[in-house]
Amino acid sequence: MEFGLQFFPDVSPEEKSAQQYWNESLDLTSLCDDLGYTHVRTVEHYFEPYGGYSPAPHIFLTAASQRTSKARLITGALVPAFNHPLKVAGEIGMLDAISNGRLDCGFARAFLPHEFQRLERSMDESRARFDEGVAAIRLLLEEENVTFEGQFHRFKNVTSLPRPTQKPRPPFWVAALGTPQSILAAASNGFNLMLVPFAGPQTREITSMYRDAWKEAGHEGQGKIALGFHMFCHQDREEARRIAEPNLNRYLRSLAAASEKDAGWGAGASSKDYPGYEASYERRQTATFQSMVDAGTVWVGTPDDISQQIAGYRDQLDGFDIASLQVNFNQITYDEAQASATLFAREVIPNFQ
Repeated sequence: MEFGLQFFPDVSPEEKSAQQYWNESLDLTSLCDDLGYTHVRTVEHYFEPYGGYSPAPHIFLTAASQRTSKARLITGALVPAFNHPLKVAGEIGMLDAISNGRLDCGFARAFLPHEFQRLERSMDESRARFDEGVAAIRLLLEEENVTFEGQFHRFKNVTSLPRPTQKPRPPFWVAALGTPQSILAAASNGFNLMLVPFAGPQTREITSMYRDAWKEAGHEGQGKIALGFHMFCHQDREEARRIAEPNLNRYLRSLAAASEKDAGWGAGASSKDYPGYEASYERRQTATFQSMVDAGTVWVGTPDDISQQIAGYRDQLDGFDIASLQVNFNQITYDEAQASATLFAREVIPNFQ
């Protein structure tokens, strides 16, 4: 199993400035090579404390590429519905070159109504825009002199520059909450899978569905599955909980608040492309630190505690490949996050190698 660092800002300017957050995140990135973290990942979100500091993940990952020479750089995830494929393909080629071929490209449909409304996109076009955007980006990276006629984007005889350093292109990932259509499409296309266990139900069923569909599609291997977890490691169990619990609960409140901003669409209401939105919305509104501990989707405690939590969750899922760890969530300080990440690397990671 591989472990990496995921940076997902969930603070307002009154709580922590963007300058402080990203400088601390880059300093944590500098630990990767010595501690054995194999990737750095960040997200695309807008406008609200939940993710709003990260509207352009390629910018942070470019800076991160200069703080580590080994770790992969993962967009976790970029939203095709909010970006033009010609621009995305060019940025991918540029970052893949700057990082010497260490970029992984993760894509998502997005799920927050306020982002769709403010960026003038319909949630009922989410899947169509996702499928078309990823297809266009893939063609631009793999081929030259590309002509594309889609519902939302059209271009003729375009060769995207820079050409990707990795051939034929960087690995692609799909971020999903659990919609079967998304899972099956990712496997069929040979794309790796990103999941957020606390936000999506039946993770075991999802991973099994993905593995089976991957095999049926005739791809080599079994695909890669990455799961995201909040993690805080400390030699003192009670101190670990004292620090992690209020910060995680504030993180969950920021997620709930972002979900409640219906922006004219209707918080908690379904749309054609989000048929299970009400259930997902309810999980986001009711999740707590304790509910996540009970479900095994947050890892907090001593190195022995966390080793047992990881092993138990891994066995429930019949295995997964990569864990992306949020270590500086909400207002956890740099010193706290650095100590936690270091202790985890030294006393937990060796148990899973």
